[in-house]
Amino acid sequence: MNSIIKYLFLFLAVHTFGQNPSFKIKYSEQLAVFVFLENLSEYYPDNVFKTEFQNSKYNTEKYKRIISKFDQLSISYSFRFEDFPYGSKKTMQTQDVLKKHLIETDNLSDFKLRVAGMLPNKTLSDLGECISEFTSIYNELIYNPNKEKFEKQLDEIKKYSTEHQIENYFKMGLLFYNSSWDNSIPFEAAFYPLPNSKGFTASAFCNNFVSAIQTDLKSHKDLFSVMMHETYHIVYDEQSLEVKKEIDTYFKENKSKCSNYAYQLMNEVLATVLGNGYVYEKLDGKVDEGEWYNNKYINLMAKQIYPLAKEYIDQKKPIDRNFINQYIQLYETNFPDWINELNNIMTYRYVITENEKDFNVINKMFRYRSRTEYEDQITESSIEKMKQTPLTKMVIISKDSKEKIKLLKDKFKELKNWKANPDKEFADKIFLDDKSQLIIVNQKKTDLETLIKTIK
Repeated sequence: MNSIIKYLFLFLAVHTFGQNPSFKIKYSEQLAVFVFLENLSEYYPDNVFKTEFQNSKYNTEKYKRIISKFDQLSISYSFRFEDFPYGSKKTMQTQDVLKKHLIETDNLSDFKLRVAGMLPNKTLSDLGECISEFTSIYNELIYNPNKEKFEKQLDEIKKYSTEHQIENYFKMGLLFYNSSWDNSIPFEAAFYPLPNSKGFTASAFCNNFVSAIQTDLKSHKDLFSVMMHETYHIVYDEQSLEVKKEIDTYFKENKSKCSNYAYQLMNEVLATVLGNGYVYEKLDGKVDEGEWYNNKYINLMAKQIYPLAKEYIDQKKPIDRNFINQYIQLYETNFPDWINELNNIMTYRYVITENEKDFNVINKMFRYRSRTEYEDQITESSIEKMKQTPLTKMVIISKDSKEKIKLLKDKFKELKNWKANPDKEFADKIFLDDKSQLIIVNQKKTDLETLIKTIK
């Protein structure tokens, strides 16, 4: 009997992991209403959803209170996978998991049953009520007026996906990234209409891709190249702990002064190379001659390493030490000054200041951010935490300068010969042994933005 059970288990395991990954494409009303409510928030910029609501008969105190209630729900919690190298695996976000279950369930009762325990019951109940109250409003204002065009678009997207065997690009990514996926878990893409728009939105998390599409979408190759771009972030995230540690070691053992910032850039660069480069070329028959990403560092580096990545893909070779070393060399040879450009290095930042308003200044100056850590106390403990990360380190001193500067000099051996007058304003940048930049700002009267702009 035991041998039969073992054989049956082995058969099921082989069948599960041997089958091909499946892509499911659908419309999720629950997710669409959730996103609709997000866009109605007073904290969101003007958008088509907000315009339609504000011009409707539902723009009343009753529904404004529901929007406000939705805004105030505490549904965003996170936790890190502490055993993975810092920044190599995405922090788990409860909001992503909520969206995942909104997509995968057909009604709010099943949704709440799925996520029970993740949020307090009262919060979950209030969230369900907000979605329920706004479902008919969403349908009347957004979905029904665009229903015919959107459903035709959805059919065309499904057909395009089947004809071009999109799941094969997912398999290609798994091999290139040396990653893994349990093929019994389908990859589900949820679309919803975005009326009066010339573009579309895209994001991916867990085993889901989400996109709002304009009702007159013409280019499926654009949509699917972006879809795969976002999907490759998931594939990268699903690399095993062993692979993550190997890649981390390759970067740390490389002698280039650019290796750290090349590492910080890599996730977005590779997703761009594979999605906007390789997949687009396969779908269109030629390489996209335009920009692949609306960020100069990602766009230029992706195009620079495309021949190398394509060679690995065509030879069915996964990322290895040789790939990482060539990637770093291409970064250093072609863009050696990037490790000094604030618009690049402040994308990955750890900021310590005792004036919370400084965070708003930093966010305004450096809007594009990939990874951020903020602390509001300059202490031995907060500096030590900052030291353990590979991020750009910024310390803004606005009081007790002599004491704070001494603390920094004690904690960073690279500051041994650094001379600073605590009575004068300055903004200095020092390259650390971990190949990150340390920025120290001593502020007296000059506004922070002006001081930061003096950094060379």
